[in-house]
Amino acid sequence: MSIADSLDASTLMAGPGTGSVTYNAAHPGVYWEREAAMEFVRGLHNLRAQHRGCVLTVGAFDGVHRGHQEMIRVLQLRAEQKRLPAVVLAFEPTPREFFAKGTPPARLTRFRERFDALSAYGVDRFVCLRFDERMRTMSKEEFVEDVLVGALGIRHIVVGHDFRFARDHNGTVATLRTFGLRCGFEVCEVPPFELDGERVSSSLIRETLEAGDMTRAAKFLGRPYRITGKVIDGAKLGRKLGFPTANLRLHRRATPVAGVFAIRVSGCGLKDAPGVANLGTRPAVNGKELLLEAHVFDFSGDLYRRYLHVDFIARLRDELWFPDVGALVEQMHKDAAQARAILQEG
Repeated sequence: MSIADSLDASTLMAGPGTGSVTYNAAHPGVYWEREAAMEFVRGLHNLRAQHRGCVLTVGAFDGVHRGHQEMIRVLQLRAEQKRLPAVVLAFEPTPREFFAKGTPPARLTRFRERFDALSAYGVDRFVCLRFDERMRTMSKEEFVEDVLVGALGIRHIVVGHDFRFARDHNGTVATLRTFGLRCGFEVCEVPPFELDGERVSSSLIRETLEAGDMTRAAKFLGRPYRITGKVIDGAKLGRKLGFPTANLRLHRRATPVAGVFAIRVSGCGLKDAPGVANLGTRPAVNGKELLLEAHVFDFSGDLYRRYLHVDFIARLRDELWFPDVGALVEQMHKDAAQARAILQEG
């Protein structure tokens, strides 16, 4: 059952003794426009007495998409009602990465991007714990009593309907309700979040990005897909060819997007500046390293060592190999013209 289908589509049941939550289908918000101070705590050993007492949600929050945003909205509402901090608990590496055999699925967001998104959406505190063998083997009793109650002192927890935790994933929402009665916290279960009949998930968005459908991905994210990074020094080949680029090292083993894109760039005085970018290993110049090269139209400033946010608006094509520099430059002009046309329409 989706949120839209539950009850009369105007309330979200939150479990026995916890009332209901008004559902706002237009919650995506004005992303990156908010300025909020979010406290960050890394590791159980850094949790202090002042961190006890909160309304909590737990998850990977990869992408901080529309489904995550709905969880955060419910979290904030409960926190306001109880006059307690709204806290997100996540793990590094993610459990999926820890259990993955071989290369894990590409992350939608690096840690810094996820941090920025949670802060922008108004979370009060972000607690990150290391997912290791100790955490993997923790029983459901230990996780609730030592982490949720002992370290965090939760008064209320907001989770999805399919939430699982502890060793062998044998902790469920029902488990939380049982412990809640004993330990004095309430449980709010949030149904799946759907848009146009599809359940929004990080996996769905990853598949959508890999297919190159940036508009559909933006619908599920509530904003364009974004990569943030610091501009590094490059070979300056683009400048020599008439297309100076800001080069961003991705600091990730895999990425859900690759190719040539129409983009908008923010940061360092820029605000949604139009441009064109290549993300990949640059076969045209025999490149090896995964790199994002962003060319901002009609801009000549110095962006070196500055942090930039690159929003991916539309995918233009795959990376290509070219027989000579002349053919490469000709294609770069075609890409730039196509990107300008797309961005002017939007």
